Amino acid sequence: MLAIADQADLDNGPRSTKPGTERMCAVTRSVRPIDELIRFVVAPTGEAIPDLKRKLPGRGLWVTASRKAVAEATKRNLFAKGFKKAVKASPTLADDTDKLMVRGVIEALAMTAKAGQVVSGFTKVEDALRRGTVGVLLHASNGAPDGIRKLDGIARQRVEFDVESGDDAAKLPIFTVLSSDELDLALGRSNVIHAAVLTGPAGKTFLSRSQTLVQYRLADDDINASAKASLTTAAPETEPLTPTISLIETSTTVRPRTTQQD
Repeated sequence: MLAIADQADLDNGPRSTKPGTERMCAVTRSVRPIDELIRFVVAPTGEAIPDLKRKLPGRGLWVTASRKAVAEATKRNLFAKGFKKAVKASPTLADDTDKLMVRGVIEALAMTAKAGQVVSGFTKVEDALRRGTVGVLLHASNGAPDGIRKLDGIARQRVEFDVESGDDAAKLPIFTVLSSDELDLALGRSNVIHAAVLTGPAGKTFLSRSQTLVQYRLADDDINASAKASLTTAAPETEPLTPTISLIETSTTVRPRTTQQD
């Protein structure tokens, strides 16, 4: 039986959300680092809204960063109970939170592209992979499997080479959190299926927001949000059910797609 949130669960405003801070989830009653939680505040309209950047004024209530936890908080009326007043929570709050996260990922990718740190198109991505300048590999969630398989294979070979060269930290995240239309919006071009964020600090915010989105979508499978929700690995040429990111360390992940590669 889940406990009911009380006012002690509320923070004292956005200044109390420094990195390394831990808060209690209003749903699970477990204490987690705030990077594994979502802060909710009460809007002037009286609605509970997600404060993804942890900057909105007022006291905040924290919920585990998963779609299921947010939906459960809405179902059990935990926002009103936690804030000790009439607070409305939309029945679509879990989906609305997902959409806000996607928007944040798109914005971060657009900023990275403006900094000249993104290439797109199969040929350009392939070239960047072979040169070892890719920090994050991106595939559209509705992309065709053939091109994805080829690029993932090249990425795997690149990581294997780096490991053999003595780079024990060689890793390459692969994200499929955005559709082709969303990649188009972020990069200002049409029919983007493959893209790559080049190595360097410009892609840090994009990587962080993408990992948070993956955590939100996958943490419902009883995952420890800090470790498992952001990364999946699979043996070469296998096909997991619905991963949205893989971490290549001499392995690759292939996903079902419908759209042709660019």
